[in-house]
Amino acid sequence: MGNGFHVRKGVALASLVAAVGAIVVIIALSVRLAQEKSRNAGTLSINVKPTFSAPEEPWDHYRLPNTLSPISYNVTLWPRLEPDANGLYQFSGNCTVVFKCTRETDLILIHSKELNLTLLDGFHARLTGLNGPAPRLKKTWEEIQTEYLVVQLDGPLQANSSYELFTEFVGKLSPNQKGFFRSVYIEDGEEKVIATTQMQPTYARKAFPCFDEPALKAVFHVTLIHPQNTTALSNSMASGKSVIIVDGQDLVRTSFEPTKIMSTYLLAFAVCDFGHIRTEAGASVLIRVWARRKAIQRGMGNYALEKARPILPFYEKYFNTSYPLKKSDQIAIPGFGPSAMENWGLITYGESVFLHDLEKSFNEDKETVVYMISHELAHMWFGNLVTLRWWNDLWLNEGFASYISSLGSDHAEPTWNLNDLSVPEEILEAMVEDAFFVSHPLSVKEAEVRTPQEILSLFDGITYSKVNLMLLNEFQYKNTVPKDLWKHLQMAVDEAGISLPRPVEEIMNRWVLQMGFPLITINTQTGNVTQKHFLSNPKHVVDRTSEFNYTWFVPITWMKNGKEEQKYWLLSKEDMALGPSDWLVANINLTGFFRVNYDAENWERIFNKLNSRHESKVIFLSSLEMVNMTVALRTTSYLDKEVEYMPWRRADSHLENFFHILRPRGIYGPLEKVTPLFHHHRELTLNWTKSPTRHSDLYNQMTVIKLACKLEVKDCSQLTLTWFREWMKNSTTNKIRPSLRDAVYCSAMAAGGVEEWDFMWSIYRKNDTSDPDNLIYALSCTRQPWLINRYLEYCLDPEKVSEKDVISAITYMAYNPVGQPLLWDFVRTNWEVLNFSCLFALQLLQFKEELKKQLSSVDGTFEEALKTVEDNMKWIERYKKEVHGWLISETSEEK
Repeated sequence: MGNGFHVRKGVALASLVAAVGAIVVIIALSVRLAQEKSRNAGTLSINVKPTFSAPEEPWDHYRLPNTLSPISYNVTLWPRLEPDANGLYQFSGNCTVVFKCTRETDLILIHSKELNLTLLDGFHARLTGLNGPAPRLKKTWEEIQTEYLVVQLDGPLQANSSYELFTEFVGKLSPNQKGFFRSVYIEDGEEKVIATTQMQPTYARKAFPCFDEPALKAVFHVTLIHPQNTTALSNSMASGKSVIIVDGQDLVRTSFEPTKIMSTYLLAFAVCDFGHIRTEAGASVLIRVWARRKAIQRGMGNYALEKARPILPFYEKYFNTSYPLKKSDQIAIPGFGPSAMENWGLITYGESVFLHDLEKSFNEDKETVVYMISHELAHMWFGNLVTLRWWNDLWLNEGFASYISSLGSDHAEPTWNLNDLSVPEEILEAMVEDAFFVSHPLSVKEAEVRTPQEILSLFDGITYSKVNLMLLNEFQYKNTVPKDLWKHLQMAVDEAGISLPRPVEEIMNRWVLQMGFPLITINTQTGNVTQKHFLSNPKHVVDRTSEFNYTWFVPITWMKNGKEEQKYWLLSKEDMALGPSDWLVANINLTGFFRVNYDAENWERIFNKLNSRHESKVIFLSSLEMVNMTVALRTTSYLDKEVEYMPWRRADSHLENFFHILRPRGIYGPLEKVTPLFHHHRELTLNWTKSPTRHSDLYNQMTVIKLACKLEVKDCSQLTLTWFREWMKNSTTNKIRPSLRDAVYCSAMAAGGVEEWDFMWSIYRKNDTSDPDNLIYALSCTRQPWLINRYLEYCLDPEKVSEKDVISAITYMAYNPVGQPLLWDFVRTNWEVLNFSCLFALQLLQFKEELKKQLSSVDGTFEEALKTVEDNMKWIERYKKEVHGWLISETSEEK
């Protein structure tokens, strides 16, 4: 694709403007992936504020002192894949770390967590000098709070001298997916156990004592001891195997070649009895896909191998930097919580999202696979070869990888145009999150990110762009900070002779060091352009201060009367720049991370243009929150002429709240315009007998069926009921596309009766799916009051509805207009029983906690969650007449 930045096809931006344009994707994925990560790890507070006094002793600090630097580790581990006499799964091992003393000290701090360290001559470790004698050990202990093994010495370590620290230990091979853990699966009726790892961000210390910070890179020599019928894998190729006898057991010792110099969080190993497929012999890089033997035999890893094969050389060419390892293993882990982890040379994936039967899978399944592979392989350069210095700048890792992965996905599946679909979607979804008054900047101060919990709270995958080559050449096998990026961007800008209004660093700092984004308001009558911090609720007060006073240097693309004009930089809160025009649209193709509003006259001209000649879908992508409600709703007037995905996707997203408010009144207004789109897709798919050929049409089919069925369009209800009843005839074969199941299941429940509901209930009770959420949702969609009441009664019985599903079930019923009064009456009638039910009391507390997490401000108080509800009620009171009146007039005009 050539050098320079790339946002999507057909939008070629000059080097600097592209750099700033790429900030759009950076911020977008920072917010979106923060949200996704928080769902995996538990919702965590993003706004980190130190509240404790300064530590008094070195071991009270969560950050290591800059006195020691690791050179290499020699790690030997023996995982037990069967429980001991006490029913415990364990691993044992030893570690020798060679380190250099960079500043004289009489203290060694090394991370260690939940390891039972063996006493050696009365101490938890043994120290040896490599350039002379080492000082004697004085005292050792484990500091639980800060996760250190503390070694006090009788004398100082000498600067520029090297030493060797040896430890022996036993650890738990727990199922919690942190450090060295076990995963269990069933194959041919037999329970099998594998041992594998998840070291990011701070879990390597649970596998062996180590200097567990990303800047402290080293070379790792790994040896694994394992049963004879298993395979051992690690980051590097196996260098030797030998049969050994330990405690009467015949075992295999597998040693691996030394790794490249890398961070502890990228180390990985696995012991399993998996099968694999691989690239052909003679390939420059060996690529293998590992999974359960039955899955490999069924060809469920074939697509992953097929797409990893071209993506890796594409990145090598794109970065002009060779992949530095001999092999790249991709391994599917049963029950793995994180979707994937970029361990260098041994990438781990969740089996449920990575493996697919090509004969039964759909494009949506394949899209997930190709995106994950693209993202994780991009990390081999950004994150692994060049690594962030500390976790406060995690976006330097995730940002480049997430952005570049869109290019890799497009290369692997060029006809799908994945970049065209994913980039604007991520941007617009991110804007929703980043408009909240307790959002956070991309980069925070190192002092705000110290503890493991604080590190987890800042996990934002973010997207960035190019100038990759210079960064890779200078910082490979090293660590980097944002200043390095700005420096090389500036070098590229200077070399290209591009004129900027400010230095690159000064421009970029306003986008990464303060949260949120601007609302740009353009008055076409005067040419006046202004900016202010956009908030979804302008009445909320932002507590986090900004040295830039929440102003940005904004590159604005715009067109006048359909002709694109010269890009313009807004450098202050207000400027007189753009002359009066007939009609004007800014932020073309969504190349800037900001909202746009116009004067009333320009909005009127835009509406006329949309309705008279359907030209620009970008116009519809303007936010519905910053204009008066009638103007916002009028942006939907042309939708009955629209058949493209993105405008309808945004209509669906923006009008969701309107739907919930107005649905009980039977007024749907602009969403009723989905009927022509439904008929369009019926023709496109030959009466729903074939899949759309364009990838965007596949997405749009999801939207149209969701909306048409929600609005109870008769043809849609009949269609989904037909599909559902075909499944009922053969419950083992579900031909409904995964992406359509939420909509189809819900519609079938609403249009059907007790027979359909009982079938769905039987599917839920079988518990043969790892994600029952769409089943729980579907059961709540029935329009039969007595079935709602039955479902409510079932929710009180943990034998019928599992405790983890109860809150979801009740929440979904609250969205059903039939269920709302029944739910309220049920709670009031049964309050004493519910209040004294330990199960339900616990669930109420869980529900309260969920509200705290999702709606509260920084301190997480429940009262502020209620304030958000109160704000919503005020919004309804303020706008209900205006919205109701417009919708009535719109409906009347159509009639």
